[in-house]
Amino acid sequence: MPGVRDSRRLWVLFEPIHALTYFAPEAHHAYEEVGLRGFWRGYFAGRAAPLGPVGPGVATACFYGFHPAFVARALPDIWSIAAPPAALAARLSGVDGAIRRLYPDEIDRPAFRESTNLLREALETCAGAGRPLFSANRGLEWPEAPHLALWHAATLAREHRGDGHVATLTALGIGPCEAHVLRLAADGTPRESLQPHRGWSNDHWTAALDVLARRGWVDADERLTEEGRAVRQLVESTTDRLADELFAHIDDARYEQLVAHLHAIARRLVETGTIPYPNPIGVPPPS
Repeated sequence: MPGVRDSRRLWVLFEPIHALTYFAPEAHHAYEEVGLRGFWRGYFAGRAAPLGPVGPGVATACFYGFHPAFVARALPDIWSIAAPPAALAARLSGVDGAIRRLYPDEIDRPAFRESTNLLREALETCAGAGRPLFSANRGLEWPEAPHLALWHAATLAREHRGDGHVATLTALGIGPCEAHVLRLAADGTPRESLQPHRGWSNDHWTAALDVLARRGWVDADERLTEEGRAVRQLVESTTDRLADELFAHIDDARYEQLVAHLHAIARRLVETGTIPYPNPIGVPPPS
């Protein structure tokens, strides 16, 4: 709603732009062209490449939601197929193709350039301490093309938020699988939509449920208790608070301008079905 400034409002707008690298067919094709066949090889290569040729331990710690063995199926072997610079080039190539297809008459218009400038201004004030994925991506060169610079800005914003979310879960003692169980219990999404995509077995899932039940956060029907709802709200509100610095130094007028531009861009991704809703990321569609 106009006049309301909160990081969640921005998240639902920049997250779909970043998510092109996961869902657009051009992204999959670009990774395959450098030898990264199969969705997960491209995913782990593209997302981990800003960190350098890391092994599964670093990626598991930073990405948080994956079982270590699931990550180890890709890392570090993928670096022998496509080293980080090649993976980063493929990542941008795929996004370039996707944006050109989805916005054929718009990438040279002011919305892309102005959105980038506003996001970049906001991002430059954000601290990097304790935010490894945000900092790794911020160390990359900005693309010159406005539409790619916008995607890079969206990526920085989402990894900034994601790093804060991981810090929140860690501080509250909520493990990776437990975090998934907590979220799905909150929104009623079936486990099949997420569990196999993060590498957790039925035994892992049951163990996480047991942990949450002992804490009094879920009941026998795997639904959130009153205490569980409070914890879930604390996770989300703390994540939002830690992300608030993203717009702390831009004024209300520029903030509303940024929201308007990003909303128009993100809506195209909803209308074309490019980003599915619901999705494993958990981001809701722009209103």
